[in-house]
Amino acid sequence: MFNLIRRDVILQKRLLLTFIPFIAFFIIMDAHPALTFLVASIFMPINAFAYDEKAETNILLNSLPYTRKEVIASRYLGAIVYMVSAIGVTSLAFFVFNKPFAITDIAIASGLFLVFSALTFPLFYIFKRGYVSPVVLFSFLFLALIRKPVVSFISEHLTVINNFVASLSITTLYAGAAVVIMTFYAVSWGITTIIYQRKVF
Repeated sequence: MFNLIRRDVILQKRLLLTFIPFIAFFIIMDAHPALTFLVASIFMPINAFAYDEKAETNILLNSLPYTRKEVIASRYLGAIVYMVSAIGVTSLAFFVFNKPFAITDIAIASGLFLVFSALTFPLFYIFKRGYVSPVVLFSFLFLALIRKPVVSFISEHLTVINNFVASLSITTLYAGAAVVIMTFYAVSWGITTIIYQRKVF
């Protein structure tokens, strides 16, 4: 399974040369640190899926001595490995550019990345190749644009939820969010495994 994760890194080695300039652009433009960490985390997993869509990689993977469960596990575990690596490199970039960020920014970005991955990964095995990557990228940009209006709407109209969240301690809030997100990620992992096992290539 480790070799499958390593394979994605090797295939993207040229693309990885653009990773630092890509992240540096966000930092220089004073994008919110959480958004920068999120974009950095998404970079490799989505590019790996985009490459597989173009190259019909699933046919090759199914000819290798790996079970379909292992193929999907490499995707979900690989995403976490890429996220941790991206956060490490991005943190170093923030230090180099002398830009402040908080642990909260990393926590928020990590949670959003796992939710985003849980929602999008199954789509790559449901829809036809070539269609998912543009839709996923457009959806991500769209959600980033409407983030402020949505937060404002929730703050103004859903006071019960706001009051409940405000009554929780920071520790309880983060622990609860972590449990919910990891459960959601695990459920997505299971669903994608079932879809992939039944898919015909």
